[in-house]
Amino acid sequence: MKRRAFLSTSLLGTAGIAGCTNAQQGPAVQTRKKVVWRLASSFPRGLDTIYGGAEVLAERVMAMTDGDFTIRSYPAGEIVPGLQVMDAVQQGTVQLGQTCSYYYTGKNPALAFDTCVPFGLTARQQTAWLQESGGLELLRKAFADFSIVNFPAGNTGAQMGGWFKREINSAQDLNGLKMRIPGLGGQVMSRLGATVQVLAGGDIYPALERGAIDATEWVGPYDDEKLGFHKVAKLYYYPGWWEPGPSLSFYVNQDAWGKLSPSYQAIFQAAAQDSATVMQARYDARNPAALERILASGVDMRRFSDDVMAAAAREAQALLEEQAAADPGYREIYDHWSQFRKASNRWMSTAELAYTSHAWAGA
Repeated sequence: MKRRAFLSTSLLGTAGIAGCTNAQQGPAVQTRKKVVWRLASSFPRGLDTIYGGAEVLAERVMAMTDGDFTIRSYPAGEIVPGLQVMDAVQQGTVQLGQTCSYYYTGKNPALAFDTCVPFGLTARQQTAWLQESGGLELLRKAFADFSIVNFPAGNTGAQMGGWFKREINSAQDLNGLKMRIPGLGGQVMSRLGATVQVLAGGDIYPALERGAIDATEWVGPYDDEKLGFHKVAKLYYYPGWWEPGPSLSFYVNQDAWGKLSPSYQAIFQAAAQDSATVMQARYDARNPAALERILASGVDMRRFSDDVMAAAAREAQALLEEQAAADPGYREIYDHWSQFRKASNRWMSTAELAYTSHAWAGA
């Protein structure tokens, strides 16, 4: 039978069956369940790229369900403070959160690997480890202790080293420095003599302006410009060795996730992945022009000295080893991550590094 004739016959047959069914049982009724979730973000609305990831997720889910699955996004502070998103999801105050897992290393140090660790993976490597090499499955064991299912939610790419009110020419200059820096990067800075604070995005500028902190890191030029750091600190250091490829995460309350139909779960996962892709693309597109504007305002951009980088790398490695020795769960994740990093670095330094070293040398 020819394809067109087969399709026509099949469609007529299906229509006939449907007609009989409708005649006997009445018109088909749409029974898809209506779902409304609230999302609490760790980020202010004004940071349109990072907070925007939550909005992209909500838009995609709504579009793919014809409005039957709705996510209402709330920036930091509207439901809970930015650094309490994990608690809110765990307790069921909200069904969904958008945050960075290294904010919560006090609950479990291994959560840092869900975002990044100092001298760790680049954005591409982090995505590959999480999504294709088993990293996400390992981390979900840790998140299960908090009744949370985690999903990758985007990546900012390698970050800047941050804004400083005084010169940092050597590791010794970090002694006594008051700096906003979260996660393991903050722990490394503390080991190097800095006094570390963890502040949500909206709280950083006033702290830097009034001198409560001497330095801060955030993301990169686009967000840093929006937050206005260049107005109160003129030294802009790079690279952000503590965040070479930090992932954000969507946290879903375990009970809420279990109540979703399989089709809604699939839609959510597809929307989350799309949101993650959009976020990284937007940062890569917006950071270059923002950097030019920042430099034009009189900012002095400097590279961290080899002394600072070497000292930080030593302390970072020592910290990771100490934490792995103290916790078998951490050790499992760390060993898996380390093996991936070794193989990935060898590959990336073969083709990628050789190309970029040549192509960008004259840029």
